[in-house]
Amino acid sequence: MLDTFDFKATSDLCIKCGKCIPTCTIHSVNKDEVTSPRGFLDLLGAYQRGELELDKNAKDIFESCFLCTNCVDVCPNDLPVDMLIEQARNDIRKKYGLAWYKKLAFFLLRNRKIMDIVAKFGFVFQTCAFKKDDKRASMFLRNFPLIKYDRLFPSLAKKSFLNSYPDVIKNGGKGKVGIFIGCLGNYMYTDIGKSLLEILKVLEIDAYLIKQQKCCGAPSYFTGDFESVDVLAKFNIEYIEGFIGELDAIIIPEATCSAMIKVDYAHYFHDQPEWKKRAEAISPHIYMATEYLEKKTNLKNILAEKGKLETTVTYHDPCHARKMQGIYKEPRNLITQNYVLKEMSDPNKCCGFGGVTIQIEKYKFAKAAGIPKADMIKKSGAQIVSAECSACRMQIGNSMHLADVDTVFKNPIELIAEALR
Repeated sequence: MLDTFDFKATSDLCIKCGKCIPTCTIHSVNKDEVTSPRGFLDLLGAYQRGELELDKNAKDIFESCFLCTNCVDVCPNDLPVDMLIEQARNDIRKKYGLAWYKKLAFFLLRNRKIMDIVAKFGFVFQTCAFKKDDKRASMFLRNFPLIKYDRLFPSLAKKSFLNSYPDVIKNGGKGKVGIFIGCLGNYMYTDIGKSLLEILKVLEIDAYLIKQQKCCGAPSYFTGDFESVDVLAKFNIEYIEGFIGELDAIIIPEATCSAMIKVDYAHYFHDQPEWKKRAEAISPHIYMATEYLEKKTNLKNILAEKGKLETTVTYHDPCHARKMQGIYKEPRNLITQNYVLKEMSDPNKCCGFGGVTIQIEKYKFAKAAGIPKADMIKKSGAQIVSAECSACRMQIGNSMHLADVDTVFKNPIELIAEALR
């Protein structure tokens, strides 16, 4: 059986068919064989054989992958290019360390109480560095040396989602679910959590905010900071284990967080058998929010009774939803009860978020990858674009801002709550 973390063995299985090339996000904006899935595999194999030094050029190449998993999705041998690159990035981090701003960000994500304080100060003083864009609930950057000025960032909320509500909200006891909200939903896009609570109230399902939750660890994982991942993943697994049996499910309105906990935890712990087993044990209890609401409740029938609106919506499939978890029908099944769905030409195309390194150090690639998606949204003619992922929301919002596209972004959870009102 193939060891998916054996660079050489995996590289040797690549048949160079080229099916991955047209789907690869980085290759679409940097047409070089080196920055393509089979190019990455060749280099990873050479690295393991001792034929490639992990110098700054190799570092630059391995950090250019968006980890969108498009190549894995079409590969006839299902070669896990993304997982190998994540492992290589850990070696890069060990050799070169992390930039100070990454260290700071990951420290805050490991320590939520400190992050809460920083977020409060950030809300008060954010207008010193940003100009507000009320239409997109975002901020224009005024001046920051690490980041280009022509971009949009989500606004910090006055109060985080987890600090805005009690630990347990009783809605009638027809069910019990825990909510894992995600960092962007907790500190910035707080209307997602608010909308989810409204939906659960209609369904008479009790909501448990499981407030000790920490960052899922995805930003650290994709950057190669495995030390942070180890701390966060073990804490969350142990914390979630305490709710197994008490709650019907843990629901997550964020594709990346859900994929990290449900799928990537087990991958990360490939060399820690006990924790791998524990990660696999909690996986069946983790659901994306629309997945749970569509499959496990009568929400679709309730929405159908509300009737159809004239509002048009186009849906973007987050990479971590469709490709990693097979979730794409569920949000559409719920949205189409009340909204007119206008599919864009390629809803599966990666939006170009790519993670912390892409967004900061390789922003030109994120910007280039976002242009086609913004164009698709515009051509769909829809009034709203939706995706169950706040990372996609941040990237697509910025892409539409740069392309002057008027479409508004809303999480499907927000759309459902609006229909219920």
